[in-house]
Amino acid sequence: MKKILVLAIVSLLIFFPTISRSQSVKPITGSFINLTYQDVRNKYMNPQYFDNTDPQMWRAKVRELHAMGMEYLVFLAVANDEKSFYPSKLMPWAYPKEKQSPVDAIMDEAARLNMKVFMSIGWAKDQDDDIRDAKIRNRQLAMMKELATLYGKHKALYGWYLPVEDCICPVFAEHAVQAVNELTKEARSLTPGKKILISPYGLSQSDFNRADYEQQLAKLKVDIIAYQDEVGCVREPFPIVNLKKNWKKLRDIHNRLHIELWANVESFTWEKAPNDRTSALIPAAFPRLLSQMAAASEAPVDRIISFSVCGIIDDPRSSYQLGQPVWSHQVYNEYMAWKAGSEYTSLMESSFTKKLNNSADSHMIEESQKALLDGITAEENAADAAWVKFGKGYHEVLIDMEKNTTVRKMLLRMLNDHEGNIGLPLKVYLFASSDAKNYHLISIKDTPVFPNNNLDVWIDTICFDLSDVNTRYLKVAFDAPQAVYMDEIYVNPIKKN
Repeated sequence: MKKILVLAIVSLLIFFPTISRSQSVKPITGSFINLTYQDVRNKYMNPQYFDNTDPQMWRAKVRELHAMGMEYLVFLAVANDEKSFYPSKLMPWAYPKEKQSPVDAIMDEAARLNMKVFMSIGWAKDQDDDIRDAKIRNRQLAMMKELATLYGKHKALYGWYLPVEDCICPVFAEHAVQAVNELTKEARSLTPGKKILISPYGLSQSDFNRADYEQQLAKLKVDIIAYQDEVGCVREPFPIVNLKKNWKKLRDIHNRLHIELWANVESFTWEKAPNDRTSALIPAAFPRLLSQMAAASEAPVDRIISFSVCGIIDDPRSSYQLGQPVWSHQVYNEYMAWKAGSEYTSLMESSFTKKLNNSADSHMIEESQKALLDGITAEENAADAAWVKFGKGYHEVLIDMEKNTTVRKMLLRMLNDHEGNIGLPLKVYLFASSDAKNYHLISIKDTPVFPNNNLDVWIDTICFDLSDVNTRYLKVAFDAPQAVYMDEIYVNPIKKN
């Protein structure tokens, strides 16, 4: 009987294979928590006419983040405009006194779920706190003492987030180093053993060649630096290209400094102008986010957190809807599909990490299109030489497999660059033929559509799942309303180990 049962299980595994997510790209395991509406940037993340003091809402959001795989929560701030979101004696409360405070609700729910929380000491006044102002520093220290009294022994307290978001441009400024270290000294005194996290910006403006770049970082008495990757803020026209190099440079530095290297990936883009307080933060396309995660993982960073999952990527089943309608849900569904190991997103990931082999090769295609089968993928940069460029109008790509071949799957990579007037065709058609004369249609695919594309450049993939088509010749056809850049057509793609 046992032998029969084992054979049955083996048969099930053969016919219904388990798809497991590749471990080469680290998932997001932490999110910043923004408690208050401050300006139009929070239009969807934390709406102005929303009860952001509701403890039930915050408990629900913690549960949703936990279900997404979040292990860490980072309070952006626990006070604003000199009103607190915790039971303070230093300032008035921003929530009704008959209700549990938002901070308590989040801490208690996080503890119940064994999550780890970084407590903030902002804002001493508001989001424009100047750490060089002695009054601001003194209020931060006073808040830290009060928060340590309230939460120092709390099960969920993992450490402190110091809102000293100074620019590393071209190096970490001395006044910022001193501010961090003064706050760190107090934190270690009040709560021994708790981690200290900072999250500076300015990687695109960092001068890694300066001797004092590493020297300034070496002065910091912190445990974790979670660098903002600045892809959402678009500090460069094609930010991911240099970001990959910068993560590797930081990895080398942090190996010497023995400070944990975390990536703070920006999961947002902008509704209107970038880096403008009158422009709302909205979710970026999932492929852009996955490419950011792949860049950080390649270094590798120790952890990936995000500003922000909460309020940007939202569970469509939530009773408390934050995030941009429709598109925050789409990114959630795509991210969770990737985490679950969906074959489509797994192939996308493998193409981003250069771990995807093509069963076809460049001598199977005409000379001007050989790059589509050469196994060389392009960067998120329109100037990359690996892109094969198609102008507006109708196009065909013909592939000769040289003998009858069973084709099960095809994956196409294309560039999405709205500002460069480079995009995807609306549909892609796939034909097969045995004689290169008479082609029959075997599949039609709508291409991915994501409207938050005004500022970003990313690579989209289109996957054809076929029912074991046996053919020698393949034809990919499309009608382009604008320029189309394609770098690879994978025929029966094979993931590398």
